[in-house]
Amino acid sequence: MNLMGQIEGKLRALMLTGMLQTLEIRHKQAQSNNSGYMDFLLSLLEDEHEKRQNRSLLKRLREASFEEEKTLEGFDFSFNPEIPAKRIRELSNCVYMERKENVFLLGPVGVGKTHIAHTLGHIACRLGYSVLFTKAPNMFRFLYGAKANNSWANRIKTYMSVQLLIVDDFGLKPLSETNSDDFYEIMNSRYLKRSTIFTSSRAIEDWQGLFPDPIIANAVMDRIAHNAHQIIITGESYRNKGIISEKKEVRDTHK
Repeated sequence: MNLMGQIEGKLRALMLTGMLQTLEIRHKQAQSNNSGYMDFLLSLLEDEHEKRQNRSLLKRLREASFEEEKTLEGFDFSFNPEIPAKRIRELSNCVYMERKENVFLLGPVGVGKTHIAHTLGHIACRLGYSVLFTKAPNMFRFLYGAKANNSWANRIKTYMSVQLLIVDDFGLKPLSETNSDDFYEIMNSRYLKRSTIFTSSRAIEDWQGLFPDPIIANAVMDRIAHNAHQIIITGESYRNKGIISEKKEVRDTHK
């Protein structure tokens, strides 16, 4: 076996697939550029590092369970001038996560709350944080079902431990006593340790009425609202805008 074949075998055995994939190209580049050994090695190491970073990102995105892949770069702020673009861009550096602060995205249905939550979650994944996106009703349903098969402890631990938890559509309906207790457990564990993003069509002052026990309500709200960023989004519904445009297009075709 020639020298190149031996090197490829070693890289394969060590699972250095990033270096393996670019070895031949980097070797030719080094020969044509008359590069030194250290430059050649650095190029290969950068290839390996980039592949591992990309693989880790894909894993984090998959584990985040996003409904769609939404990025800040692809977000159309122009569709709704009422969206506070500056404040959202300020959150994109994830400093709020370093400070263990929460974010509330509030406003009527269709104004872009969930889309923005997705973009902030995507950014957090790109910066190396673990993220989990969940619809609030799904989270409570999963926890309730987990009590039946003794997986509740593991399930709730997931919501407690992820670095950024995104709870979408919170407050669609009042919480049961079980939901309320589970939510308190999660938020109490995350308090001052990890960040949570909430989206809701309810004003924050209406949240206490969702809990059956006012004492639990006060305890939860004290924890999740402490040092939180509250972003209220108004304006026309993006979904309605799409429907209106679609209807106009249909009418135009019949002229």
